[in-house]
Amino acid sequence: MGWFSEDSDQAQAYDQVNNAPHKAELSHELLGGAASYAAMKAYEKHCADNGKPDSHAEAKELIAGFAGAFLDRMVETKGLDYVDKKKAERAAKQHVDEIVVEDNY
Repeated sequence: MGWFSEDSDQAQAYDQVNNAPHKAELSHELLGGAASYAAMKAYEKHCADNGKPDSHAEAKELIAGFAGAFLDRMVETKGLDYVDKKKAERAAKQHVDEIVVEDNY
């Protein structure tokens, strides 16, 4: 994978969140790491299928959308609340912003 390796903190968070039981106590940092990993996987697939976006801004919008979709699914399936979701969104944005800036998307 181009951004996060399979043994990265984000990949481990992704596995832990996906394998957590329903209504698990998941930290917003863990959810954020998992969402950023899922978003980058989805972005790489999108680029492979459709080519890279025309601009950095469009790439960030796509990645944010993929992270949001992952978080929405986790909130629904794990029984989390609005506050957990917002904290996780902030953590995911931070993870993604760091990686997008480092690699110029």
